[in-house]
Amino acid sequence: MNFISIPILNSISVMSAISARYFLVGSNNAETKYRVLKIDRTEPKDLVIIDDRHVYTQQEVRELLGRLDLGNRTKMGQKGSSGLFRAVSAFGVVGFVRFLEGYYIVLITKRRKMADIGGHAIYKVEDTNMIYIPNDSVRVTHPDEARYLRIFQNVDLSSNFYFSYSYDLSHSLQYNLTVLRMPLEMLKSETTQNRQESFDIFEDEGLITQGGSGVFGICSEPYMKYVWNGELLDIIKNTVHRDWLLYIIHGFCGQSKLLIYGRPVYVTLIARRSSKFAGTRFLKRGANCEGDVANEVETEQILCDASVMSFTAGSYSSYVQVRGSVPLYWSQDISTMMPKPPITLDQADPFAHVAALHFDQMFQRFGSPIIILNLVKEREKRKHERILSEELVAAVTYLNQFLPPEHTIVYIPWDMAKYTKSKLCNVLDRLNVIAESVVKKTGFFVNRPDSYCSILRPDEKWNELGGCVIPTGRLQTGILRTNCVDCLDRTNTAQFMVGKCALAYQLYSLGLIDKPNLQFDTDAVRLFEELYEDHGDTLSLQYGGSQLVHRVKTYRKIAPWTQHSKDIMQTLSRYYSNAFSDADRQDSINLFLGVIKHLPLPYDEVICAVNLKKLIVKKFHKYEEEIDIHNEFFRPYELSSFDDTFCLAMTSSARDFMPKTVGIDPSPFTVRKPDETGKSVLGNKSNREEAVLQRKTAASAPPPPSEEAVSSSSEDDSGTDREEEGSVSQRSTPVKMTDAGDSAKVTENVVQPMKELYGINLSDGLSEEDFSIYSRFVQLGQSQHKQDKNSQQPCSRCSDGVIKLTPISAFSQDNIYEVQPPRVDRKSTEIFQAHIQASQGIMQPLGKEDSSMYREYIRNRYL
Repeated sequence: MNFISIPILNSISVMSAISARYFLVGSNNAETKYRVLKIDRTEPKDLVIIDDRHVYTQQEVRELLGRLDLGNRTKMGQKGSSGLFRAVSAFGVVGFVRFLEGYYIVLITKRRKMADIGGHAIYKVEDTNMIYIPNDSVRVTHPDEARYLRIFQNVDLSSNFYFSYSYDLSHSLQYNLTVLRMPLEMLKSETTQNRQESFDIFEDEGLITQGGSGVFGICSEPYMKYVWNGELLDIIKNTVHRDWLLYIIHGFCGQSKLLIYGRPVYVTLIARRSSKFAGTRFLKRGANCEGDVANEVETEQILCDASVMSFTAGSYSSYVQVRGSVPLYWSQDISTMMPKPPITLDQADPFAHVAALHFDQMFQRFGSPIIILNLVKEREKRKHERILSEELVAAVTYLNQFLPPEHTIVYIPWDMAKYTKSKLCNVLDRLNVIAESVVKKTGFFVNRPDSYCSILRPDEKWNELGGCVIPTGRLQTGILRTNCVDCLDRTNTAQFMVGKCALAYQLYSLGLIDKPNLQFDTDAVRLFEELYEDHGDTLSLQYGGSQLVHRVKTYRKIAPWTQHSKDIMQTLSRYYSNAFSDADRQDSINLFLGVIKHLPLPYDEVICAVNLKKLIVKKFHKYEEEIDIHNEFFRPYELSSFDDTFCLAMTSSARDFMPKTVGIDPSPFTVRKPDETGKSVLGNKSNREEAVLQRKTAASAPPPPSEEAVSSSSEDDSGTDREEEGSVSQRSTPVKMTDAGDSAKVTENVVQPMKELYGINLSDGLSEEDFSIYSRFVQLGQSQHKQDKNSQQPCSRCSDGVIKLTPISAFSQDNIYEVQPPRVDRKSTEIFQAHIQASQGIMQPLGKEDSSMYREYIRNRYL
């Protein structure tokens, strides 16, 4: 029996005794309340968990473990040794997973605190451990089990996975505080269903709870779209107590401290990646049939006055925005190894079905208005990105005709790449105008009524602010959805500008500044910019395989000349990752999220034959489990390990951006020159000497390359499309030239025989059955030719006495191989064409018959 001590909320220990079962013991942080789980180890493939749902005291759990230790020592015949010993310590259960053998339990063995929101700690997973549950005596070994395990572990849980014991990270702060303000009776009925003998986790820790008792942290039903271990916990969700379920999110979490004349203010940035249709850059594009889009990330910036760290007495504000791929059926084929593969619309969607499902999800979660900021290119010599813009405009136009005018989808197109190349236009100024209009429409969340600063120093922009004003504060209604093609570089800069505008309103609402306006080159904006760049780098690594290529400094045109070489290196890193390692990462993500259950066999174990347009599988799966062909296929060869994880050193305070000698004005909102800050331009201590050398040689050094040069020299999300300038031959796939002697060798290694690929050899002779079908086909063509001659009609099958065979079916009318095209009458065709024109904004006038039919419908329906 093995003993695993796992805390309900804060700590975990694993102990081992005999081989019959595991015991998981969980406790709160004060180690005053305990729960116990029992896992049977005698089942080779099933997971048997027993939860007695009893709350133990410290003395009771010691007595229980003592009896288990004594009983196991007696069974084993051991007198001097212990029957129960510790195996591992951990901090939570990620979940349970099974491949071809028995179940594994995944434990969090190392954590790091990343942020604090209202006294609730947010942790980052630093290390995990997988323990095989069945005992070796009942284990049924399988030769491919190690392969599955290696693929599963390629999803590095120590890379940007976060959890909290008492705060729901899957929801926004606005949602969580709304749940917290609910009456205690309603809170118990809605959020603590199936909680038997629950206890207050803060009872013995001296923390104040609402009404003195009853608040179990913010543990409402999580939003499963942003939960990444939901599939791993699904098997025990209805078996164990709610306290055992620890939900984790994937994305980014960073927190920095802003000191405003001695008053601490925490700025927290949380990014939640969607677990639906998740994957890597070129392998996940557009949307699926359920309306989930690729690279969908919900970014929330939280501002809190750290003087009072309490949700009930403190001051909190938040703003939420979303990024995601264009909600259409589209993809890019990377088999040609081109830097920018052509964009292909995979499926016609004249009624915008997938876009409707996507925006329906957003309306349900965020309300109205939904604002789309589309940053893709609009003018191109060759259609590339413009394909997506045209389809998205048609979809939004079609959907808006079914929405009330006050709740229509707002569409803002802006070709950011075009403005970046122009020397007369300022990209960030234009983004600032867009950000002001967006924040005024959606508003933001704050849990306090407006401060007196809006009365003492009124601002005209404050009166135009949208959202919903309630007696206890303000609510954000609606959301901004930003997208380009990849949703990486351009999108991150646009989201930073919107977040900077919202941050000014948040500071103003809390009475920390006198006007809702923040300028660049201030300590507060530098800290916020650093936080957003860390956020963008992390998301770009997860989806694109490299850090950001173009940053805020690039669009401000103040980036140092050394940044251009770094941009080129990031572009090459992104291209390498997309071409060589993304497929392996996609396989691991699919297995981790439960998109597919089993891997197919290698190609050489599945032999297929093509016969009369039918694919016949000669050899079936030799395992007991079936291949899940309804989901995505895995690559058949062994998967390589994950790339090195990317970890950022978070900025902890705005002092890094302040002068070394504070001087007269220590305010973080004072505009300073770049050389006045205590931090170098490049952002780390190792590059300070390089930054000093740049300042010394700035006068004599050649000017940095223009934005056009940067765009053309690096392949990124916002650069100039090099394919527009080149010819067709330049856009073709590069081919490595070899010697004549090596060509035969290369061909011999690359080209595989037809028999090996398809199971047949076209050079072999026809079988008797195929030859008889061909003979009937020829005879039918000759007889038809004679009939045409006898009827003195022009024959299209012969010329100069030579019969031309045309595809004439040799099968009967009821044969399964003959397909008759559907016959559509003229009226149906006209109705379909009217629907297509309606999606483009062209409405057909109603005729007399339509008007009379409508009046008849109204009369029968309502009168």
